[in-house]
Amino acid sequence: MLSFLKPARHQPELPSEQVDSEYRRLRNQVFLGIFTGYAGYYLVRKNFTLVMPDLVEAGFSKAELGFALSGVSIAYGLSKFLMGNVSDRSNARIFITLGLTLSALTMILMGMAPFATASIPVMFMILMFNGWFQGMGWPSSGRVMVHWFSPSERGTRMAIWNVAHNVGGGLIGPLAIVGMMMTMDWHSKFYVPGIVALLVALITWMLVRDTPQSCGLPSIETYTGDYPKSFTYSSDHEKELSAREIFFRYVLNNRLLWYIAVANAFIYLVRYGVLDWAPTYLAETKQFSIKETGWAYFAYEFAGIPGTLFCGWLSDKVFNGRRAPANIVYMLLTLLAVIVYWQNPAGRPWVDISALIAIGFLIYGPVMLIGVHALDLVPKKAAGTAAGLTGLFGYLGGALFANIAMGFVVDLWGWHGGFIVLTGACVLAIALICLTWKPELQHRNSQ
Repeated sequence: MLSFLKPARHQPELPSEQVDSEYRRLRNQVFLGIFTGYAGYYLVRKNFTLVMPDLVEAGFSKAELGFALSGVSIAYGLSKFLMGNVSDRSNARIFITLGLTLSALTMILMGMAPFATASIPVMFMILMFNGWFQGMGWPSSGRVMVHWFSPSERGTRMAIWNVAHNVGGGLIGPLAIVGMMMTMDWHSKFYVPGIVALLVALITWMLVRDTPQSCGLPSIETYTGDYPKSFTYSSDHEKELSAREIFFRYVLNNRLLWYIAVANAFIYLVRYGVLDWAPTYLAETKQFSIKETGWAYFAYEFAGIPGTLFCGWLSDKVFNGRRAPANIVYMLLTLLAVIVYWQNPAGRPWVDISALIAIGFLIYGPVMLIGVHALDLVPKKAAGTAAGLTGLFGYLGGALFANIAMGFVVDLWGWHGGFIVLTGACVLAIALICLTWKPELQHRNSQ
């Protein structure tokens, strides 16, 4: 591993009278850092979907653009898993900032270099690079989360942090509108958010710290007296693990982790099947303008904020920390909202926007809960890899299908065919989540 990526060294512990005040200050600071940083990642993740209507007008087919877009999902899924393992053995402050900077520069290149949008192979390769850099964001944020926040507060904190991608993703729409107003050039949908993301990367670098021990503080378990319930905590969990130990001791042999990873593939198919194709679907079938589409995109993302927070509360307070029941409730309601979005005839934009808001409110809850569950199932030094496994399935399974197969399905069978795929994905996600119900209940009852 490159030396500059290595975890920050432990520093001598501060005097006991300084620990509490410094811990509280730095916890707030690093949380703000990973929230801001992860929102920044989403400023430069889905720009291509807003440009797809412009590229359709330029002569590209939806199937071709779906293939190009798949470059993000292929690279992101692999990166989240493989770079997740690297992040478990890296300095989170450097890792999260480096990934965001490289992703921002990639989108600026795509907007400013004419060759970058001239052909499908070139767009595919550039989007693959962006997807790889994007895969550095979640694992490094997860590393920060498990080192600075104890297990009993992690669900609530993760729910709050998780809305960062709604903030970043939702701001793409308004930034695209601002860019078009300023330049009258659709390429600005790439480079305007990219420039903003570079500024966010600088802020992230200033705020994030790797671990409490690197700041002269005790581990979060020692500080709070709150220890994991899914495995026996020991001082060995503060030691950095090898890649082999992480993969073969804690991740690949974890049955419940595999269940939620497979379910995540279908959840991501619904998430990106709706999100990535919304601008094209609304423009073609519902006659939405670019301004209407931008604000619909904004509404979809920001509806995920209260939805995610409520889902976390539902899981913690109503279902006593169990993830499966909350996930099933949310996915059943998502199925209903997808059907309304599909069947609503053109001419009633308020119904389409309401359905998009409902889907946005609902789909991000299961996305968040599966991530929390993955972190809960392994020691914190393996957190990035565990989350990366669920991300691998989510992106190489669900998001990749949403990018490539949805384009082909819509080209061959129209939008009705595409929505049959989305409703089927909802049903399969519910069925797979049900497989975790009994093991989760037994685990909770045994504590």
